[in-house]
Amino acid sequence: MKIYDRRRFLRDTGMSGMALGLSSWIQSNPKLVDAGRIGIIGLDTSHSIAFTKALNTGNPPDKYRGFRIVAAYPNGSADIESSTKRIPGYIEEVKKMGVEIVDSIAALLKKVDFVLLETNDGRPHLQQALEVMKAGKPLFIDKPVAGTLTDAIALYSLSEKLKVPFFSSSSLRYMESAQEAASGNVGKILGADCFSPATLEPTHPDLFWYGIHGIETLYTVMGTGCQSVTRTQTEGTDVAVGVWEDGRIGTFRGTRTGKHEYGGTAYGEKGPITLGPYKGYDNLLDRIIAFFKTGNLPITPKETLEIYTFMEAADESKRKGGKSIQLKDVYDIHLKKANKIIQQLNLPS
Repeated sequence: MKIYDRRRFLRDTGMSGMALGLSSWIQSNPKLVDAGRIGIIGLDTSHSIAFTKALNTGNPPDKYRGFRIVAAYPNGSADIESSTKRIPGYIEEVKKMGVEIVDSIAALLKKVDFVLLETNDGRPHLQQALEVMKAGKPLFIDKPVAGTLTDAIALYSLSEKLKVPFFSSSSLRYMESAQEAASGNVGKILGADCFSPATLEPTHPDLFWYGIHGIETLYTVMGTGCQSVTRTQTEGTDVAVGVWEDGRIGTFRGTRTGKHEYGGTAYGEKGPITLGPYKGYDNLLDRIIAFFKTGNLPITPKETLEIYTFMEAADESKRKGGKSIQLKDVYDIHLKKANKIIQQLNLPS
């Protein structure tokens, strides 16, 4: 069994193994897909409702035509109140939009070609995604990609092993201004300061739950290559400062008081650019449907894993009183744990 090592993680763009899995999937589906039945796992997030409305109601734009959400497995987490209280109302909403409610992931997979894994709780994502991958269904995994960095690494290893592609992203990645900065319109990005709400959920690493939005914005404009993180926390605010390998500095400010907003500033060679405003989920849905059509990943596994390593390193910095933490050290610890998970699954070679 092939298992990732850290040198490959740092060296490969998007991981060569993931490219192999994607290539295999495309070879078995040589024509571009122009239609598909989509299933949802998890009706405890507003994302599920937003995606269903965009695809199933009114007169969808041509770019969505042929793709429809046909079934949903509600799923929820009893120990997260915000999860369980939404489900009854969301079930009724999607049923009105023509979505069949099923009682298991297995039942869902019999009815669909693609999957949106929308469960708000990242902890069950590994097991849920494994069931989908075993069925050979490409999927999008909403934030957080997993409940731990260990599970996130294991997910990408399984994607390689089973040759089933997926990607995960916050919708904040696809703000027009963030994409403009990332495309080089203001020259090389010399640094960035990004912010978002950072409400906490005791069942998850601090920044996985909501700080992911601002940190994904930060990575969208800065790219990969962060070496170390330091974090300062008060009751109402988090500040995480990352130092990139080329000396650039990127900061994330997470807020828990006052009006919640998303945005920031990227400092380009040609001058600064304001990041924001955030306008909703449509740009992310565009990438999801394009991925279902082509199999092309809009974000590399390498970048997503570094984002989650950044957030886990920020937690470690908090535990150590604001000490600077090396990302590679954090990744190594969780890589070993992920490898044990993969080995225990006893998947065929």
